[in-house]
Amino acid sequence: MEKTTGAAVIPALTKNALTVLERRYLKRDKQGNVLETPVQMFQRVARTIAEAERKFDEQADVAALTDAFYSMMARLEFLPNSPTLMNAGRELGQLSACFVLPVGDSMEDIFDAVKYTALIHKSGGGTGFSFSRLRPANDVVLTTTGISSGPISFMRVFDVATETIKQGGTRRGANMGILRVDHPDIMDFVMCKADHRQLNNFNISVGLTEAFMKAVEKDENYDLINPRNGLVTGQLNARKVFNRIVTQAWENGEPGIVFLDRLNRDNPTPHVGTIESTNPCGEQPLLPYESCNLGSINLATMVSGGRILWDKLKEVVFLAVHFLDNVVEVNKYPLPQIAEMTLANRKIGLGVMGWADMLIRLAIPYNTDEAVELGEKVMKFISDRGHEASRALAATRGAFPNFIGSVYEKRGDAPLRNATVTTIAPTGTISIIANASSGVEPLFAVSYIRQVMDNDILVEVHPYFEKLAKERGFYSPQLMQCIAELGSVQGIDEIPDDIRKIFVTAHDITPEVHIRMQAAFQKCTDNAVSKTVNFRESATIQDVARVYELAYKLDCKGVTIYRDGSRDQQVLSVGKKQETDRAIPRETEEAAPKRERPKILKGWTYQMQTGCGPLYVTINEDDTGLFELFTTMGKAGGCAASQNEAIGRMVSLAWRSGLQARQVIKQLQGISCHSPSGFGENKIMSCADAVAKAIQTHVTANGGKIHHEKRVFSKGACPDCGGIVEHEGGCVVCRACGFSECA
Repeated sequence: MEKTTGAAVIPALTKNALTVLERRYLKRDKQGNVLETPVQMFQRVARTIAEAERKFDEQADVAALTDAFYSMMARLEFLPNSPTLMNAGRELGQLSACFVLPVGDSMEDIFDAVKYTALIHKSGGGTGFSFSRLRPANDVVLTTTGISSGPISFMRVFDVATETIKQGGTRRGANMGILRVDHPDIMDFVMCKADHRQLNNFNISVGLTEAFMKAVEKDENYDLINPRNGLVTGQLNARKVFNRIVTQAWENGEPGIVFLDRLNRDNPTPHVGTIESTNPCGEQPLLPYESCNLGSINLATMVSGGRILWDKLKEVVFLAVHFLDNVVEVNKYPLPQIAEMTLANRKIGLGVMGWADMLIRLAIPYNTDEAVELGEKVMKFISDRGHEASRALAATRGAFPNFIGSVYEKRGDAPLRNATVTTIAPTGTISIIANASSGVEPLFAVSYIRQVMDNDILVEVHPYFEKLAKERGFYSPQLMQCIAELGSVQGIDEIPDDIRKIFVTAHDITPEVHIRMQAAFQKCTDNAVSKTVNFRESATIQDVARVYELAYKLDCKGVTIYRDGSRDQQVLSVGKKQETDRAIPRETEEAAPKRERPKILKGWTYQMQTGCGPLYVTINEDDTGLFELFTTMGKAGGCAASQNEAIGRMVSLAWRSGLQARQVIKQLQGISCHSPSGFGENKIMSCADAVAKAIQTHVTANGGKIHHEKRVFSKGACPDCGGIVEHEGGCVVCRACGFSECA
């Protein structure tokens, strides 16, 4: 797994890992020049985290602990969450990935939360909120004798604030918005992301209660409660609300669901507060003003000779818990309230990545009972050893301050250093660095085609599959290309049956298997499990409903689903046929002959304000309809002008060849760049977006009917490099460059 030089471990990093590190993690100067190597980054992090030891023992061997932390990371056995890799030992020093902030029912409380959100996003963290305390829309506002605009209107304020904040090009701000199912505005909340122009910086989840789920089972009505006064304002049929949630998730993947009563059943410090929300990907329930530090063990490195190295796994668990507890000490918290709450509970979240890789190395198919049972066994081992390590730290450092009065203390348990120890997070970019499968997800693809920026086509192959293919004698570049085009190894006769069984992907397994695996890991996890349940495009609404009901039955804490192709302009990362079907609408598969240009055309010019200055878009028509498009930049020359000229030429060619306006709009609308302009409905994401909006305005003004389209980069191609994206835990990640939609 690694190369060694004397006692020093040199990490064996892939090209993708190096790309991600250089773009997003390594220290740079003001001119953007990289100032450190990956080895130096791991040394910086190890040294900073080990320094916490001096707070507890002035004679501590910090150098030895630094070496141990460094070796664990350099061998890619464990990696902390991204803010720790980015910021440890640097001026910012903010090391936590996830936060939850309270949103109170007053203008002061709401805008305090907006301000605190800005500070957290600036520091590289993601935020979760419950908007359930806010009075519903059209409710009375006593101080002004006016009416309330409701929680969804204030969510838009948070969304705009997040859009405005820049995080130094390393991490984007992300939010989780939760509303209780018994809030009077729940139906508006369920539908609030049906229009993809809104709340693009939010994942949303409905907070379901046990009472609601029982009402669903019995097809009964349930009460809606005004949080301002606790009074019942009406009733809804639980089954109809549940069906609406399911239908909306089927249509575009949101909202997810969170079982609030289960989060609080496992709340270790109910005497301190009630859990209302989670972090953006849903795996970390937190009290208001609480943060958590996450890290993941690479299970692929815990296998040798076809067996699990349990002793090695125990050693890494103990060292990782030690590491994460030290992170709590050296962290620079963005708010004093967060520092106070975090230090009082000292929650850490040790999870895993490389689970699918471990199964492959053990020759166990992901979609078997054996795999599900092993998942529970592995996580129970990590949980038991993790709590053992936390108790050992408590013996020398003391229990977390809120231990008195906690569930543990009332049960008579030995003191723990950390209120929670385990969390299964979507490992996103750190799994790219480790060259491991993400979290507890199955493989996304065995092989896929990646188009890089210079239009070269690369075929990426899973390293274990490539190794086995060469050892078993069925490897060929042509076969790898075929697998990438089909999107699966299933049904390819050249591949031995035992290999096909082992290398199953997210779409080769049933949604029920996804949920059973999630439930297996949840049984032995303090916090929650982030996982995406993948559905084929042909899945029905009833299929989604069955998975939600199964998740409830199996005691999961939440569910995130994604039905393939359910979000407009998804760029499918595997499968040539499907990719072609999405790229070429059926009515244009047989292209019309290209029309010749008349000498005289009538046209209209539209001024669009972009981040690069005013853009003038001229649209000309012939007797048939739209014919050509020209662009003129307010600022002459430059890259922007040349790119816009290219867009104009391609749009003109498309129209003259028979493509419709809506198809062009669909391709251009929502493309983002570094310099957007405007706000809300008038926001221009890029020059390409401006051209799309000009076409839409033109067709609408001339009697055509152009529907609002969903954002192109919404769950589609990576906006940074154009590569494929994977869906995990309510987020999307590009394994080519490390872009993550969620902080």
